[in-house]
Amino acid sequence: AVSTALQMKKLRQSSGRTGQKKQQVDKAERPQSPSYAAQAPCPKEPRLGPSTTMGPHRSIYFSGPKGHLTRLGSEFFDQPAVTLAQAFLGQVLVRRLPNGTELRGRVVETEAYLGPEDEAAHSRGGRQTPRNRGMFMKPGTLYVYIIYGMYFCMNISSQGDGACVLLRALEPLEGLETMRQLRSTLRKGTASRVLKDRELCSGPSKLCQALAIDKSFDQRDLAQDEAIWLECGPLEPSGPAVVAAARVGIGYAGEWARKPLRFYVRGSPWVSVVDRVAEQDAQA
Repeated sequence: AVSTALQMKKLRQSSGRTGQKKQQVDKAERPQSPSYAAQAPCPKEPRLGPSTTMGPHRSIYFSGPKGHLTRLGSEFFDQPAVTLAQAFLGQVLVRRLPNGTELRGRVVETEAYLGPEDEAAHSRGGRQTPRNRGMFMKPGTLYVYIIYGMYFCMNISSQGDGACVLLRALEPLEGLETMRQLRSTLRKGTASRVLKDRELCSGPSKLCQALAIDKSFDQRDLAQDEAIWLECGPLEPSGPAVVAAARVGIGYAGEWARKPLRFYVRGSPWVSVVDRVAEQDAQA
């Protein structure tokens, strides 16, 4: 009887080790797809045990009071610029105006700037100035700067000093008439022409006009601010592919001008600049 008991104990131990090993092998063999991460950027909630209620759950990856559970918190922004630039695609940028109106647009195009080593970054060489201070602040900090003395561009800091992501284009979702009015008021040139939907946010300065974003937003925290935030979008892993292409308007940056650090949703009519060569290379 003692011998039988010992045999049973050894059998159970062997079975447990075999099960553990199988789990490790399964995990190691599971494919890791970069495009999956880019198309389904919302992190999954860890399973901490069985649910004790049937109500909604608060994720550790989201912040904000009840009713705003889909707002992306600080953890989302705390990743390298390249992965953050891809993770932004499909998420929804929300701007709440002083009168309470909320404007929404889905991010369809971004650019990554890698910090001091990146000759196209405002932080190249590690230089810090009052203008670019937001690039060196915690991930999720806005860096808003002015170009041509009249237009604004909005970036979000990522992991790494001086690294950030530029938002280049949005797909307008909510408040399109208000966006149209704001763009017509703020843009120069043919202000009398009625803008088409695809023209509202198809560029970094255009989206800032459409959402009434100016220098006053510089150094705000996108995870905490009450007037602007990011919500988790509905993109699924089977969603449209992401194209990696060269960034726009940085011809002065030498070899850095050719690096594929711009990311956009293939086939989206709201993208500012389509790169057919990059799309063909991706399909090859």
